[in-house]
Amino acid sequence: MEISDISEVIEDNNEDDDDHQTSGDEKKSPDSSDRHKDDRHKDKHKNKLNNYVAITVVMFVTFMGVCKVKSDNVVQAMQKAQADRIDTWSFYQARNLRAEVAKSTAAQLKLQSLSQQPKIRAEYDKEIARYEALAVKQDTEKEKLQKQAQDAEKLYDQLNIHDDQFDLSEAAFALAIALLAMTSLTQKGWLYGAAMIPAAFGLFMGLAGLLNWDTHPEALTKLLSDNVINHSHQQVTTRPDEQWFPHLSPSKNL
Repeated sequence: MEISDISEVIEDNNEDDDDHQTSGDEKKSPDSSDRHKDDRHKDKHKNKLNNYVAITVVMFVTFMGVCKVKSDNVVQAMQKAQADRIDTWSFYQARNLRAEVAKSTAAQLKLQSLSQQPKIRAEYDKEIARYEALAVKQDTEKEKLQKQAQDAEKLYDQLNIHDDQFDLSEAAFALAIALLAMTSLTQKGWLYGAAMIPAAFGLFMGLAGLLNWDTHPEALTKLLSDNVINHSHQQVTTRPDEQWFPHLSPSKNL
């Protein structure tokens, strides 16, 4: 066999191999194209869900920022109301003490005047009248201060309701954002729907705080706060005259 014949045989074999490879590629091409289509569909669905998650998180954070501004203003107003309440009750205690001292002095002068001569007794009467007038004045001012202090307490309690609303809204949105993060990681659509439940509650409580609604979930706030300490604190500070002057308490007088 000559060299030219050998080269022809090799070329024929290469052509046969090429034909087999081409036919094999043609057979495999439908399956690979289906896989590519499925991958593209999955990527498209993943990108779509991630876009929804991103847009939703931006909306939640924006609303939380607006609520944060109002919440800070509420906290500042609460601090001012608390300071006014404490100062007013301090003035109330001072007025109450002055009234008690004036009444006590007037009573002592009355007893001392009984053993005095008529001329000297007239001077005692003047002093007794002055101290009685001072006691009446202090009692009048004391009542005004008591009303101011009670108004400050009511304002503080009202602001505290709105502060609780903003706190609950922030906690609900934090839970919703956590669920959205899990949605983006796991690509589970039902987690996105589950995140809307706390988000709806957070939106409602945030609107209640912004629009000054009186909605206040008592059971939830009691669960999240120590109301025993708050209640005992209110009992002590609401009427400091009963603590400092037990004989003035209505229950004692009865």
